[in-house]
Amino acid sequence: MKAFLLAAAATLALTVLSAPAHAGTPVTLRMDTTDADGRVTLGDLFDGVTGPAADMVIAARMGPTAVLDAGQVQVSARRAGFDWSNSNGIRRIIVREGVDNGGVSANGRGQAGATRGNVEVLAYARSLSVGEIVQPQDLVWTKMAGAPADAPRDADAVIGLAAKRPLREGAAVSGRDVGAAQVIKANDLVTVTYDDGGISLSLQGKAMANAATGDVFAVQNTLSKKIIQAVATGPGTAAVGPQAQSLQARSQPVRFAAR
Repeated sequence: MKAFLLAAAATLALTVLSAPAHAGTPVTLRMDTTDADGRVTLGDLFDGVTGPAADMVIAARMGPTAVLDAGQVQVSARRAGFDWSNSNGIRRIIVREGVDNGGVSANGRGQAGATRGNVEVLAYARSLSVGEIVQPQDLVWTKMAGAPADAPRDADAVIGLAAKRPLREGAAVSGRDVGAAQVIKANDLVTVTYDDGGISLSLQGKAMANAATGDVFAVQNTLSKKIIQAVATGPGTAAVGPQAQSLQARSQPVRFAAR
């Protein structure tokens, strides 16, 4: 019996020690998560953090922004005696360069303007090179002081599209960042087909420009050297005539909506 009681007591002790603390002081994520000196503290991130804990450094910002894991921030706050519920399920927190009490930013330049409220926006979870295809895991919802004018409202609007320029981890997603993936590059040899009413013709040509599926681009006939306009249908293939018109009618609304 004594052995049983000791075992039960040990189990209870382990349960208590491993259970998360619930007695912390409730705090809320600030409307504008910024820091002025490159040292990201609990006070920079949360309203309601007081005392020495406000100056507790939990990360360093080496550039214009720092991307923090929300779960790790939550743990740091809890260890300091504060409870952030994260009821919105934020996964990343973007910390931007802010200003000190004198209105001077960390790089010494003055900044003006009122603090803007945080909004939920899509951001890049990693840096992407030109031409890389955006995958679902490359995007995270996070809070920022503001969003680009053409920020997508749905991740599906950019997933599957290609980066048009280098994209930095932590940056807000803009519609201008991405476009349809290119399937043809300038100087590629392409097969151009004409298909209508049982008549099918094809010729070999050289692409004069890059093109994504549904794009109209110039092709030079390798025999006659004549330039024609064709619609890209896939890697190394293009179409002219009714088939090309049908492809454009199907693809254009989708592509414009995605941008």
